[in-house]
Amino acid sequence: MPLHHELEKKLSKKFEPSSRIDDVFKGYDITFVTNEHGEPMTLFFGKRRPDGLIAGERFTRTIKRQPDGLEVKSSHWDNRGKIMR
Repeated sequence: MPLHHELEKKLSKKFEPSSRIDDVFKGYDITFVTNEHGEPMTLFFGKRRPDGLIAGERFTRTIKRQPDGLEVKSSHWDNRGKIMR
């Protein structure tokens, strides 16, 4: 399942560096973890359980940077499978 284009747009923004953000997107619960630059790197997408964890899908992001090391050249999200815990 590829990410919805509106969700990709939301995740292309910068957030608080090295943090975990809980949110909702189109009726689904999402949690994402950011890197030291504030870019989302891991996404959990599905239904939040009472203990706060999400049962659903896990995605990871790969970022390729320009030679200066700061500007993003390209990035993509990979589906890493179901989370059922």
